[in-house]
Amino acid sequence: MNAFTVSPGAYAGPGLSWLNTHLHGLFAAIAGFFDALIDGLVAILGLAPAPVVIGILSLIVLKISGWRYGLICVACLAVCLLFDMWTSTIETLALVLVSVLFSVIVGVPLGVLAWRKPALRTAIRPCLDIMQTLPPWVYLVPAVILFGLGTVPAILSTIIYGIAPMTRLTILAMSQIPLDRIELGHATGASKLDILRKIELPSALPTLVIGLNQCILLSLAMMVLAGLVGAGGLGSEVTQGLTRMDFGLGLRASLAIVALAIAMDRVCRGAIPQKYLATH
Repeated sequence: MNAFTVSPGAYAGPGLSWLNTHLHGLFAAIAGFFDALIDGLVAILGLAPAPVVIGILSLIVLKISGWRYGLICVACLAVCLLFDMWTSTIETLALVLVSVLFSVIVGVPLGVLAWRKPALRTAIRPCLDIMQTLPPWVYLVPAVILFGLGTVPAILSTIIYGIAPMTRLTILAMSQIPLDRIELGHATGASKLDILRKIELPSALPTLVIGLNQCILLSLAMMVLAGLVGAGGLGSEVTQGLTRMDFGLGLRASLAIVALAIAMDRVCRGAIPQKYLATH
């Protein structure tokens, strides 16, 4: 290494070591929370036999979205079952749902706040650009250092990975709201919270759903990489197929991921706008 070489790890490493030493209790509490959340969700999805769970999920989708999306849900989940990937599928589904939930919880309020505060929007734009440019491995490495191998670093890195697109598309969605609707809300004397809840968010919902869709697809992509750090689920099956040179296992796991992605993508795009926009 010459005198002009710059090593970011030489600066980041001591900081991560300090965090691991002095905030170990906090990290253990975070890990326990997410482990309990995932284990509980997997336990709920595994209470009944797979055909029963598929039927219940499909009926819920059919009730919300219509028969087309219900059939898509049945077909995609049946593919996962036929490929003998059901246990891994519900683990991946639990991981994705939790990751997307927290990405939305952080990304949507941050996007709304950035839309209302131009200075904040200008400040976070470079951060969002960098977050969407960095390879997914960059998120996994510090998470593994702080939390070790397993499910928790996969979830946390996926949450962070999904915040950027959700925030950016929230800003875009809010900027597309017709001004006359907001002015009408002010004219009727509605509070800022009422305008946000009853006018702005419903008007921005189509673009917000696109952001939600992006979060889901990025989370699924991240879960494949997270299988390398012991996250379990379909990503772990893909990893085992690669390490064992088992083409059949890798192909079945990959097709199961595709089927799950199609189901979540179609349900997300088709169900949510029809349910909420029709009432506004």
